[in-house]
Amino acid sequence: MMYGESPIRLPRISHVSNSGSDFGSSSHHTSYIVQIPPTPDNNPAQVSIVLREFDFNPASVLVPSAPGDIDSGSSGKDNEPDLTDLRISEEEEEEDDTLLYKISYPLTRIVKISPIIIALYRILIVVRVVSLVLFLFWRIRNPNNKAIWLWLLSVICEIWFAFSWLLDQIPKLFPVNHATDIEALKATFESPDPNNLTGKSDLPGIDVFVSTADAEKEPPLVTANTILSILSVDYPVEKLSCYISDDGGSLVTFEAMAEAASFAKIWVPFCRKHEIEPRNPESYFGLKRDPYKDKVRHDFVRERRYVKRGYEEFKVRVNALSHSIRRRSDAYNSKEEIKALEKWKHWKVKVEEDQVKEPRPALVAPKATWMSDGTHWPGTWAVPCPHHSRGDHASIIQVLLDPPGDELVEGKGGEGRAVDFEGVDMRLPMLVYVSREKRPGYDHNKKAGAMNALVRASAIMSNGPFILNLDCDHYVYNSRAFRDGICFMMDHDGDRVSYVQFPQRFEGIDPSDRYANNNTVFFDINLRALDGIQGPMYVGTGCLFRRTALYGFNPPDVFVVEEEPSGCCNCCFPRIKKRSLATVASEPEHYIDVEDEDRFDIRLIRKQFGSSSMLVSSVKVAEFQGRPLATVYSSRRGRPPGSLTGSRKPLDFATVNEAVNVISCWYEEKTEWGFNVGWIYGSVTEDVVTGFRMHEKGWRSFYCVTEPDAFRGTAPINLTDRLHQVLRWATGSVEIFFSRNNAIFAGPKLKFLQRIAYLNVGIYPFTSIFILTYCFLPPLSLFSGHFVVETLTGSFLIYLLIITLSLCGLAVLEVKWSGISLEEWWRNEQFWLIGGTSAHLVAVLQGILKVIAGIEISFTLTAKSSTGGDDEDDEFADLYLFKWTALMIPPLTIIILNIVAILFAVCRTVFSENPQWSNLLGGTFFASWVLLHMYPFAKGLMGRGGRTPTIVYVWSGLIAICLSLLYITIKNSEIDGGSFMLA
Repeated sequence: MMYGESPIRLPRISHVSNSGSDFGSSSHHTSYIVQIPPTPDNNPAQVSIVLREFDFNPASVLVPSAPGDIDSGSSGKDNEPDLTDLRISEEEEEEDDTLLYKISYPLTRIVKISPIIIALYRILIVVRVVSLVLFLFWRIRNPNNKAIWLWLLSVICEIWFAFSWLLDQIPKLFPVNHATDIEALKATFESPDPNNLTGKSDLPGIDVFVSTADAEKEPPLVTANTILSILSVDYPVEKLSCYISDDGGSLVTFEAMAEAASFAKIWVPFCRKHEIEPRNPESYFGLKRDPYKDKVRHDFVRERRYVKRGYEEFKVRVNALSHSIRRRSDAYNSKEEIKALEKWKHWKVKVEEDQVKEPRPALVAPKATWMSDGTHWPGTWAVPCPHHSRGDHASIIQVLLDPPGDELVEGKGGEGRAVDFEGVDMRLPMLVYVSREKRPGYDHNKKAGAMNALVRASAIMSNGPFILNLDCDHYVYNSRAFRDGICFMMDHDGDRVSYVQFPQRFEGIDPSDRYANNNTVFFDINLRALDGIQGPMYVGTGCLFRRTALYGFNPPDVFVVEEEPSGCCNCCFPRIKKRSLATVASEPEHYIDVEDEDRFDIRLIRKQFGSSSMLVSSVKVAEFQGRPLATVYSSRRGRPPGSLTGSRKPLDFATVNEAVNVISCWYEEKTEWGFNVGWIYGSVTEDVVTGFRMHEKGWRSFYCVTEPDAFRGTAPINLTDRLHQVLRWATGSVEIFFSRNNAIFAGPKLKFLQRIAYLNVGIYPFTSIFILTYCFLPPLSLFSGHFVVETLTGSFLIYLLIITLSLCGLAVLEVKWSGISLEEWWRNEQFWLIGGTSAHLVAVLQGILKVIAGIEISFTLTAKSSTGGDDEDDEFADLYLFKWTALMIPPLTIIILNIVAILFAVCRTVFSENPQWSNLLGGTFFASWVLLHMYPFAKGLMGRGGRTPTIVYVWSGLIAICLSLLYITIKNSEIDGGSFMLA
């Protein structure tokens, strides 16, 4: 063991695709068998499964076969499952209702918002719509003949602003709050009853996906803390599996996850014993509140001190991994070079003396990256070479923590032990490291491709019916959040819920939230309002999915639209004929053969999912396990109580070998992955598109706001990083607008108001064109001496007052029913203007270039942490860093022009023989409104303590020179109409 390395023996990679240039075969894999104790995730018990022909008997409910009934071989055609539908047969003798059905209490409820607030809110929306229509009508009928160009530009912008505001405001008509009942969930699924005498958990399994791609921009210590928070959640340990996707194939990330798996053996039992919150070690030990409050166990102080010391040592080991791996690799490479040199000398002597012709051996050994067991790392090497670079490496699957058994494993206690875990469950959830295969010439589809690889691998290894995806910097802040999400899925009609979206909450944001990093208006107003329609959008992280919804299936009970027209409003509000019974629940439209009475066509299934028979056979299992319990209210679509308390077969070599096979880069060829199945490809914002496709099929989603927050993460607080983040989002929206995912082309199952919300997602970046124009109107008005109206009449002022007051009233009411602060609302308005004049405008240009010229857009990851700044002890040091970007040019120009225009207009009016005070007042108010919105941007340019970077002076000087030349040109020329004449 080398100095500085961890004494923990890191696991050896046992499942790697050694495919090389031709991708090889699975025969090269090392013999490796993981014996997994039985868990109830994949084998529903107490279910009589028979083969029968398809009929229209409404009592027949589609149910999958158990995995044990299907050959678990590789993906060859010889192992195809039977084409016959599998269904639960109703026994001739009727079972007692108390055994077959279980009365469950509602798991969720609607927390109503004050009817008075909602009524006033809707009235104000109507008032503002009417006033906007009247105002625009008045503006059109009263042009400014002295400056017709100024009037025309302002009217065009105002019409678009009214349209854009309407798209944003209409979906907010029906805001709701949902609450969950975790105690009812526990009573329904984890309490003894005639079907579950032992009281084993009947909850469905959850597969948690954590994605990372760059060990430098996404520090492994941050990812390790996220993994530790997941492993210690309050959910049945045998029902939980965690998958870490390392799309960079970094050995640093792999060994950091191995260290996290080792430390979890102490951290997780400690959290369970003392009910620690939050269960992220870095956040918990960094709490500024009293850690001993409400702790009554006498051994808490001693054990906390021991665990904290262990975490500090864990941090040192993880942070030193890069150095340790480099030193280890250098040592091994030196030995390999010596061996290569000796081998070459031996060859030379043999050739010279014996005159034997043999191939010349390599004189220089490759600069490989070595694992702790003395083998080559199959992923990306520090010195890239063929088959070992970021875009060219083998697929890797390593089980870091074996799945736990059904029976409780208690810890040991007694005198002399550092920690007393007597009576504490020591089991840990399964933890799997996954790095998909990458080869040149393949489009790997970035994060969406990595997530789809995890979907396939997890379907074979654990097949949890629900999937929770988290970014590597978003950790579990509320250990019971998983139960909150499951409440929506297991409630009445929960089988029609595609996903549950949790709000994103952030840490490390400056107290004033200068650049609206918290996005509270979006998360607490927009998404909460959509919860009252068809559900919130998917926002990329903190989302609990139904696996079958990700597979592209339809909800089991959807509205059927009549073919006959039902009136003039049929295009927006289709006539409802009936509900279709879930005889083929959750089957995708392209699976259904109408002429053959809805029978499965296995050829189409393989075309959609690929050649893996194990993957295809897991689909029905996941669909069955994701159903709510069969209660007296929903017996036709539910599963029998106690059906998930059984055991499953152990995970063997063939299963893990198949998981390696399905994450190969060639597996998705000639399939529907990324098009109709899984995360959708083709957009920077794959999250919004994926959620849109589900809503388009008729699925429902829910918004789950918990107390305390379910998850917390980090966000860029630096101005430059924030602008680039907004640029990426806006570019994705432009891509959506120019694609088939535009809400205009959505099917009839997407509700009208939901359609408007998605339409606004694709349209909002185009507002930047009109914002930029409108921000230049005040300088033009002040320079020319004219205003957008000919005179400040009473009608104009009254309309302006009504529109402004109604907007303020709506803001106050939104603050009331959403719970955000008025300051947060104002910060959002400010950054909306800043982003609209910078990032959104560039996004529109990039989107148009991609559509017209086919120029692809590439983005780099946003760094999850920063070590810059003048004061490393300052928590918000990154806020004051100034990093120049071209995105700052338009806002900077707007600020300078408006300031210069105000000074110029004031001087001209004061010294004029016939001063136009009304035009000065209108233009100055207009310019001040723009500058007030730009204040956070200007403050960001100043850095810490008002120290302005040199680049700002350079640009300011250049713009000032341009303005001076423009003024001289206008001064010495007369433009027709006199709009620019400065007499």
